[in-house]
Amino acid sequence: MQLSEFDYQLPDELVAQEPLADRSAARMLVVNRQAGTFHDSSFRDLPAHLGTGDCLILNDTRVFPSRIFGKKIGYDRQVELFLLRPESADRLTWSALARPGRHLHIGTRVYITPRLFAEILETRDRGERLLKFTCNGNLDAELEANGHVPLPPYIHRPDQPTDRERYQTVFAEKPGSVAAPTAGLHFTPEILDACRAAGAEIAKVTLHVGLGTFQPLSSDEVEKNHLHSERYEITAPNAEILARAARRIAVGTTAVRTIETASRNGGFHPQSGETSIFLYPGCAFQGVDAMITNFHLPKSSLILLVAAFGGKDLMLAAYRHAVEQRYRFFSYGDCMLIL
Repeated sequence: MQLSEFDYQLPDELVAQEPLADRSAARMLVVNRQAGTFHDSSFRDLPAHLGTGDCLILNDTRVFPSRIFGKKIGYDRQVELFLLRPESADRLTWSALARPGRHLHIGTRVYITPRLFAEILETRDRGERLLKFTCNGNLDAELEANGHVPLPPYIHRPDQPTDRERYQTVFAEKPGSVAAPTAGLHFTPEILDACRAAGAEIAKVTLHVGLGTFQPLSSDEVEKNHLHSERYEITAPNAEILARAARRIAVGTTAVRTIETASRNGGFHPQSGETSIFLYPGCAFQGVDAMITNFHLPKSSLILLVAAFGGKDLMLAAYRHAVEQRYRFFSYGDCMLIL
């Protein structure tokens, strides 16, 4: 398969630059895989599609302010460190993207605050660096106070204080992601209560979104691509809920990847580890029966996953309909329910 088969035309003005004032006010395109049909709806109607025996699967990862700006002695411009994941138990050593990379060599120090600086220890592929922080104080507090929300590159504005709350799900608990599981951004406590009232149980899994979310696929031949690994976890109480569910509805591609990893790893039992699972048309789904997802970038690993689940032709037709009907796209945009 060629990556070009998963392209579509999207007017720039349909890329949502701001969140809606009301999280649950998003439009929702409901896709029926068996009938090969779709129709326009509203996210607030989600509970009407749920019933007894259903399990709604949420990714409870929490986005941390991973974009850090600082200064290099002898260099006039600001430099950026985009933290990806800790590489040591004390959380002082991190892998990160560094910009501008040509000025951030091994041994370079980046001064962030009077109490905090980072030293480059190693250069890696694709612009990555290994760095170590020196902090006179609490490192997490310094990063929280001085870091910026890692808005995706297609949002063409600086992050704002309001993004700290809106680029975070209401059920976020465990810090570790550099991007939000955006299908979950539509939920409010009231919608979750309505889903429970409809008969659905709720299970939480954790997948910390990493570098793979931002990097384009490197090969035009779909099958030759590989994803970066990301950390995931399913706890014992949530594994029990997942195991007894008659129908599992994953909220977002991150929940899908977690459930499909678990399904290939002996099923629903307590587990944690790394996953680099790559789902594209031709892959079988073993644990997910339905999914909620936002609209994804052309030729991305995420649109491949959606096409694998819903069928390539049906999904591309649904995307064309969403463009024609002026849906809002990507992280702060509208969503689909694929049944």
